Amino acid sequence: MDPGRQLITVVRKGTRELQELLASTDAFVWLRLYQVEMGDLIPRGRRQPLWWTLRNPVRPLTYHAVHHMFERVNQQAGTTATLHALRHTAAYRMAQDPTLPLTDVQFVLGHAQLTTTQIYLTPRKEDVIRRVLAHHVEQTRKAAERTRPAPAAGYRPETLDVLFQNGQR
Repeated sequence: MDPGRQLITVVRKGTRELQELLASTDAFVWLRLYQVEMGDLIPRGRRQPLWWTLRNPVRPLTYHAVHHMFERVNQQAGTTATLHALRHTAAYRMAQDPTLPLTDVQFVLGHAQLTTTQIYLTPRKEDVIRRVLAHHVEQTRKAAERTRPAPAAGYRPETLDVLFQNGQR
């Protein structure tokens, strides 16, 4: 972990390679609060694991331990959240951000092929509905402007605009 550069080093699942990834300022605030809460129970340092078990002896928290933790919480809460669902949510949000190139999302996710990352471009149904409805409204507005008849001879357009409420003829 390198808060100064906002980097967290992760071990890639498939290749086991180390990769530095950017994290938000908020993420580092929450991580620091976790470290303060854990106090001297956990070792600290840039090369130390980030998450630790709460039971003695404390040891690095593994993927499988977190997976089991999610299973227990899901059972109690009646939910179906998974670590992978968190990854999908983050990936979808990044892919939908017009300021973030899809190749950057590919890098963060560790995808070898851009086509794998493109699955996160699939729009949500509610977003499609919202955009298509807005499209129809705009098309209707443009059609109304195209079919608006010219004022008859002797009428000034600005007078008609006032009479018909700012051009709402």
